Amino acid sequence: MITPANLIAALLTLAPLLAVALFGEAMARRVRLLPLWARLAAPAALCVPYLLVAATGGTFRWYWLALYALLPVAVTMLLWQAKCEDKKGLGNWRDFLVLATLGLAVDLRWFEGAWPAHLAIFGKMLLLDAGVYGFILIRELDGVGFDLRLRLADAGIGLRELALYTPIALALGLSLGFLHLHALWPGAARICEAWVFTFFFIAVPEELFFRGWMQNLLERRMGRYPALFLTAVLFGLSHFNKRAAYFNWRYVLLAAVAGIFYGRAWRDRRRVGASAITHASVDAIWSLWFR
Repeated sequence: MITPANLIAALLTLAPLLAVALFGEAMARRVRLLPLWARLAAPAALCVPYLLVAATGGTFRWYWLALYALLPVAVTMLLWQAKCEDKKGLGNWRDFLVLATLGLAVDLRWFEGAWPAHLAIFGKMLLLDAGVYGFILIRELDGVGFDLRLRLADAGIGLRELALYTPIALALGLSLGFLHLHALWPGAARICEAWVFTFFFIAVPEELFFRGWMQNLLERRMGRYPALFLTAVLFGLSHFNKRAAYFNWRYVLLAAVAGIFYGRAWRDRRRVGASAITHASVDAIWSLWFR
């Protein structure tokens, strides 16, 4: 149910992401002007969307409010320490601890009980907000490419990787019985709606996490190709519990192969927008014609 509180919470959740995605350098300058205590404490405000949604949805609990206030602050403090210690720019163990915590919390649905039914996406987006604030505005991790002022080159790279992945996905998915063709035309409006929703709420968050942060950090330790393949494998494994009660190995395999092409798209010019275009296109085609 759409309520005024939910709408306000959605705006408060999306505003930090869009501000950094569209005005990243300006936001970073403003954050640097704050005293250190304010920089570290600021993400505690991410508990406000939880308060609004849970209070009106009847699921409010004080311990969840505390978690959504304190976890983002803990992420910020860890990444500030990582920045201070990582003089060579190779990544720090705290970076990977934060990635593991955020990734497992989303993938294993640790915090879904905090939210009313069908509104758990707020939890995923708030964790993404915490990561964006910590990695981009506090850690100031370079080479992330979280810029949603899309360029023509982003579309060219994204669609090129889509074209390379599609025949592999069709051959593998149909032979494994994972893909099932539905010969229908849902209409231009439905196609556009599916692609835009997927781009903003699935592709961008996952590409920022796996490519902008994880592959980016792993490259510094392992090199380009090992980082590409390891990130693709981890991306595939993150789908183990999707659309199945147990380990969905077909989904894992297809997602891991897709992850190679998403990683190639991001790596071309180190832009999340490019890999998100590939990702959103793959998911939209699958959901409309092959699920």
